[in-house]
Amino acid sequence: MFNNQNQEKGFKDIETIIGPSVKVKGDFHGTGNIIIEGIVEGNLKTNGNLQVGNKAKITANIEAKEAKISGEIRGNIKINGYLEITTAAKFFGDIETSSLSIEQGAIINGKITMPIEKEGLKKIV
Repeated sequence: MFNNQNQEKGFKDIETIIGPSVKVKGDFHGTGNIIIEGIVEGNLKTNGNLQVGNKAKITANIEAKEAKISGEIRGNIKINGYLEITTAAKFFGDIETSSLSIEQGAIINGKITMPIEKEGLKKIV
């Protein structure tokens, strides 16, 4: 997601950075790409991409276009595209995404849903 190919797609255009010394409480809504290295409590929604650093701690429900998670998240996450969960991630909540990769060592405690309707496939009942 965050390799050179994706940087060409626009993730290099960061709109918001929540640094390691910053704590945000309340709902946070944006339209651009966001990097979180600090603490967020509330809800987080963006039409852009989200990157969560190793030391970040988030207690929030999250919605984003694509995401790379390396920190700790307590809450549900809904990603429209690709979700990358790195080895440093600790995730406590439900995940909904179209595409997913999980590195060995990541901690996930929750339900993972990958809707197949987005790919034009029919559910088998």
